[in-house]
Amino acid sequence: MAAVIFDLDGVIVDSEIWWHEERVAWAAARGLRWTEADTRAVMGANSAAWARIMRQRLGMAESDEPAILEAVVDRVTARYAGGAPVIEGAVEAVRRIAAVWPVAIASSAHRGVIDAALDATGLRATIPVVVSSDEVDHGKPAPDVYLEAARRLGVAAAGCLIVEDSINGLRAGLAAGMTTVLVPNPSVPPAPGAEAIADHVLARLVDLDPAALALRAGAAEPANGAA
Repeated sequence: MAAVIFDLDGVIVDSEIWWHEERVAWAAARGLRWTEADTRAVMGANSAAWARIMRQRLGMAESDEPAILEAVVDRVTARYAGGAPVIEGAVEAVRRIAAVWPVAIASSAHRGVIDAALDATGLRATIPVVVSSDEVDHGKPAPDVYLEAARRLGVAAAGCLIVEDSINGLRAGLAAGMTTVLVPNPSVPPAPGAEAIADHVLARLVDLDPAALALRAGAAEPANGAA
């Protein structure tokens, strides 16, 4: 195993609920209803895709998509001004892993939201490679964002371990030929079937030990030779 690539929302920060709440509030202000099922439908989608899905599910016009995107992104970004909803032990786990393995973020979130989250968690200097699904051709469940993260890290896709909380994210990692780890988020649980397709399932990010998984799989040591 050569590198570890993390999803952001639901893995490091418990922000999936923020996205849900802001979509609910935005829809309600217009007399519309956004549900948990709707939220599951957009998990893993890049900005253009989730704005389109949101517009379709709310029965709005195609011309409304830019306003939907801007409003929800602005509302979520603003919440980080008050601090990040860090998942217990996640920041420490990322720093521990980054001390041994090359690491990256591969997130479906808008780049502005990712930057706000990294600033609020203090992880910007720890994670040198950050890729938003908005920067590639296709969002999750397509493999593009993970393949781009591996390319920027300078490692082979087959040598990467990815950490996800959603079924679409797992599908993206599997399509990229990477080893997948599911850490379910109790706030917004993954869709049914996620555990069945993951290579590994952990209750908490703090339990992640890439070296142990590499040994179990008979994989190589980290690129820097550390153990």
